[in-house]
Amino acid sequence: MDTGKTLKEALKNAQADGRVTVGVYECAKIMTEDPDSVSFCVLATDAFECDVALQIHFTLIQAFCFDNDISIVRVNDLERIHKIVGDKSQNLEDAHCVLITTPVEGSWEDPALEKLHLFCEESRSLNDWVPEITLPER
Repeated sequence: MDTGKTLKEALKNAQADGRVTVGVYECAKIMTEDPDSVSFCVLATDAFECDVALQIHFTLIQAFCFDNDISIVRVNDLERIHKIVGDKSQNLEDAHCVLITTPVEGSWEDPALEKLHLFCEESRSLNDWVPEITLPER
């Protein structure tokens, strides 16, 4: 399975359905108000980013995801994730955290998201709790 392509597909599908939240603070708000609605979390950084405040936010988000059985992955290319889920009005920094919320009851399930959940489950069984995924160039 090409996890990068699968992640991109899941993000695009969720965005088309209006189930994507972008931004650390916006994501934290969703997690606080309705944690059961969160299905998947993506944390994005640049390869050389070492912002201490951002790392603290990531640690808290990861802990929340672990406590609430939310699948979580890392992407080390902030620009690529922004191209997938961002819009012209958003700052690049807002794409550090992206959530996919659960589809409404009875709606179509996303096979790409299911594949990502299985990938995360397999990674956890190998003690890789936050696996890193490389997004495709296109």
